[in-house]
Amino acid sequence: MFSKLAKVANTAFALALGAALLGTGAANAQAGPPVIGGGSGIVIDNAFECTVTTVGHDGAGRLVGLTAGHCGDAGATVSAEVDRGYGEIGRFVYSDSELDYAVIEFTPGRIIPVNRIGNVTITGVGGPAQFPTIVCKEGRTTGNTCGITWGDVFATNTETWSQMCVVEGDSGAPVVVGSTLVGMVNAYLALACFGPEVGTNMNSIMDDINARGGVGSGYHPI
Repeated sequence: MFSKLAKVANTAFALALGAALLGTGAANAQAGPPVIGGGSGIVIDNAFECTVTTVGHDGAGRLVGLTAGHCGDAGATVSAEVDRGYGEIGRFVYSDSELDYAVIEFTPGRIIPVNRIGNVTITGVGGPAQFPTIVCKEGRTTGNTCGITWGDVFATNTETWSQMCVVEGDSGAPVVVGSTLVGMVNAYLALACFGPEVGTNMNSIMDDINARGGVGSGYHPI
């Protein structure tokens, strides 16, 4: 059984728990725009918590980012988990259910974009990892975890399996080999943290974005 990893956060208890575990909320409000990069927590439509895959510019110079497609539909609002009170920082402009990725267009001046969050730095985009490569991810729930790559288990040509710990809220987390972004976290099989993680390959996402054109086309990381 596959489990998607968007986390519902529209109750007072969930908000309080998120603040307790992650040090977020009004007490940590920042003076100025929030810092956002691959691995940052975001709140979608004030209801779902997910993780940013990467932030950069598209071919038209727009500031954009990626996350998992099941985190929201086109038009969904995005705010920063690190400072919920700061307000909207961008919106989903496209959400793909087949490859399970979404494109976010950030509002100019509403974030400070970075290429490093936690223990993950993103300097480029590459092809999928192969067995037995060790991959790592940075998620808003479980932070930095690493594990062995199993490869394209079901020969989809778009997905890669690994043995990283992921749970709800880690959807969209960047999967890297060194500083090369190779995929995003989308789901786990059977048991949170212990079950294998499955994610969409970045080259498949980039090919789809570029073929579609519009916002996100020609993307390159900060």
